[in-house]
Amino acid sequence: MDLYTYWYQSPIGVMEIKSKDGYIVAAGFMREDFQISNNRNITDTVLNSCIQQLDQYFSGKELHFKLPLQQDGTPFQQSVWNALLKINPGETNSYLQLSKNLGNPKAIRAVGTANGANAIAIIVPCHRVIGSQGKLVGYGGGLWRKKWLLDHEAKYCHGVQELF
Repeated sequence: MDLYTYWYQSPIGVMEIKSKDGYIVAAGFMREDFQISNNRNITDTVLNSCIQQLDQYFSGKELHFKLPLQQDGTPFQQSVWNALLKINPGETNSYLQLSKNLGNPKAIRAVGTANGANAIAIIVPCHRVIGSQGKLVGYGGGLWRKKWLLDHEAKYCHGVQELF
């Protein structure tokens, strides 16, 4: 039951990555002024794999993640997070479409709330969810990061320089 933490310097800010019992359990952005002070050697296999896959993602070599993930949440939240994993890089989906895919078109707000509760940024791609009118809305890491991530994926998937 060891919890491992690593601070990863991404092109869009420092991320705190956590693993526990062979699963990635959290990946989120730190404050913009956060400075990495003392990273230790990565001894956890899954955390090491996560760092390597993030390097691949940010270099554009591989935009899919193959990591064991575990988040605490309600069955509904779990269903939303699983639906997020089905949105391919370079694609987006709306909150409305996600709620329809889950069989409850009236659950738009609940889908948005579950999306916002996602603790594993980028890997569970909540940044790929946009408003029904095609506009960027809501992202815990900041809309500028959401735009950057979508543009990054569009560039490597479709050769598009800027999506939004």
